[in-house]
Amino acid sequence: MNRNYDAWVDVPFGTVAIAMNSQLQRIDLLSESLLGTYQLDANPLAAKIYNQIIRYLTLPSFRCDLPSLPGTQFQQRVWRAIYAIPFGETLTYGQLADQISSGPRAVANACGANPYPIIIPCHRVVAINGIGGFMQGKTCGVSVKQWLLRHEGILLTGRDDD
Repeated sequence: MNRNYDAWVDVPFGTVAIAMNSQLQRIDLLSESLLGTYQLDANPLAAKIYNQIIRYLTLPSFRCDLPSLPGTQFQQRVWRAIYAIPFGETLTYGQLADQISSGPRAVANACGANPYPIIIPCHRVVAINGIGGFMQGKTCGVSVKQWLLRHEGILLTGRDDD
């Protein structure tokens, strides 16, 4: 058992792992498997998020509940705008920045700080000429983003999936 997480589920790209304790609340998208599924009943928020992730994996159009957001006011504003991107659609960093009167790099930084990927679907924010980054540049980030977009039926035709 991995004591760093309250719950996890294996997915084709690795594992969706949920950590909800008094110090840290986050969802990690891992490239490695934690071997199956696991849910600790002690944390009701972890259980709720776990059940929502399972629903999303079964039905990609499922809209998860937005939990309370622990970031700065700017990050929260970006995350709310990302949360509003409809299923099956994407926005570029620049389009999202224009919506909230900011800059694309600031939006990209807020995307990278998102503690709730999938629930706040930052994978739906792409670069103007490609898929863009994901998971703060981790080596598996682009492949995870590609999987999530394909899972939702989003094909980035005419883009370089770098």
